[in-house]
Amino acid sequence: MREDRQRLDKWLWFARFARTRSLAARLASDGFVRVNGLRAENPAKGIGIGDVVTVAAPHATLAVRVIGLGLRRGPAPEARLLYADLSGNAAASEHPE
Repeated sequence: MREDRQRLDKWLWFARFARTRSLAARLASDGFVRVNGLRAENPAKGIGIGDVVTVAAPHATLAVRVIGLGLRRGPAPEARLLYADLSGNAAASEHPE
């Protein structure tokens, strides 16, 4: 994969939308994630800066713009630097985790 792209499941895990990478992969494969409005059924889908990722969580649907790809799964404040909330939802900073 190119340096300016990252696997969707890895990014979801780094951004703390899932507790484990396998759960992040399941979110994508089960159809709970959209990238730029299209359903992402493949956890290996490459995403890049500027893409819009929508995650349908049980308690809220969050739309975020990717602003960073990350190199590791760090603490929550670091994870929040990877995206900008587009949903206007206060729960975005407290997404499932």
